Formats: sequence, C-alpha cells, structure tokens
Amino acid sequence: ESMYEYGSRAGFWRLWRMFTARDFPVTVYGVTTALERNPDAVAAMKRADWEIASHGLRWIEYKDFTRDAERDHMNQAIRIHTEVTGERPQGWYIGRCSRHTLPLVMEVGGFLYSADSYADDLPYWVEGPKGPQLIVPYTLDANDSRFVNSDGFTAGDQFFNYLKDGFDLLYEEGRQGAPKMMSVGLHCRIIGRPGRAMGLAKFLDYAKSRDRVWITRRIDIARHWHEQHASV
Repeated sequence: ESMYEYGSRAGFWRLWRMFTARDFPVTVYGVTTALERNPDAVAAMKRADWEIASHGLRWIEYKDFTRDAERDHMNQAIRIHTEVTGERPQGWYIGRCSRHTLPLVMEVGGFLYSADSYADDLPYWVEGPKGPQLIVPYTLDANDSRFVNSDGFTAGDQFFNYLKDGFDLLYEEGRQGAPKMMSVGLHCRIIGRPGRAMGLAKFLDYAKSRDRVWITRRIDIARHWHEQHASV
C-alpha cells in the first residue's frame, strides 16, 4: 500500500513538474475513487490542462463481473468523475480483461475513444450498436510497468533506450509518408522514483528536439481522427 501511496505523495508531483516544465500535454487515466480522494492532484491536472480520461471506478479485476455489474461500475465512474473533475470523461481505459468492457463503452455512449486495445500503431474504428466507435490503442511494452516485471527494465537508461528505438523507427516510417502514433505508459508509483524518472526526462527532451512531431493528449488525437479520418 505504501508503494501506491508514494505515487500520490511524491511520484505524481515529480512527474507534474517534469511535464509542465516542458509544456508537455498529458492524458491521465484516473481511477475514479483515487481522483475523489486526491483533489489537490485533480486541481493540478486541470491547471496544466491535462486530459483526465477514466480508468474505471476502482482498480480491480472485471473478468468475472456480469455485464450488468460492470455497467453499474461504469455509470458510477462517469457520475463521480464528472462531479470531481467538472467534466464527463470522453476517453475510457479500464486496462483489465473483460469481454464486456468495449460493448459497454459503445452501449453507454458518450466516449470519443476507447483505449482498451493494443492492436495497432494508429487509431481505428470498430462497428457498434450506435455507430462506429473509435479505438485509440494503448501500449504495454513502452510502459514503465516493465520495471516491476521480472524480465523488464532495471535501469532508467534501459527505459530511455527502448523508448528512443521505438520513436526512431516510427519517426522514420513517418518520413516515408506513413505517420504513426506512439504511446508511453506511465505510473506515478513506478516512473516517479528518481532513478527511473531520469530515463523518462531524457526521452522527453529527445522527443521534443525532433521536428514534425505532434506531442499531444489522446483526446486531441481522437478529435483529429473524428475530423480527418471519420469512418464511412
């Protein structure tokens, strides 16, 4: 529990300073009950104009939930999120194994995108009961969670080098006329540790040094896709 507490007490603020000093926009996946308990962090996110997408009501497994029970949690998450942040979430990422999640996102509606996919380097559309639903894929490999996996990163430079290699390949493909999207997954309690954070800082500076790179929030990518690549 204290490892998670580190994220809210120290890690979040280290990352907040790191991103705001570089004027980097961020999408935060906010677990609703966590947002509710940390109004100072929510206020800091809003001051920085970060997107606060929904990460569900609670950080629990949903694989054994019924569809109705998961729908109830989704509706509670939307309601509390709106009360706490002042805005309804327009992005959804539960990050858990449930066959009900995407159907419920499309059924409940009101989401510009779902990020519960790892299937592509670009957003894509899926058919839903109320029309096409945009998917903006996430990542589990360019992700600091690999610091806590037995076969993952052990040093900040490893994280930097992995992110840099992924960035360079996608950048080169973009120069050849096939632009790509790169996601980087972060957690306050993990990358917020000083030795790991330095690797992230190096990557942020590296990405910012390259031209023709759009560093933005997921909601902005979703809006661009709706406007420029609408499903027909």
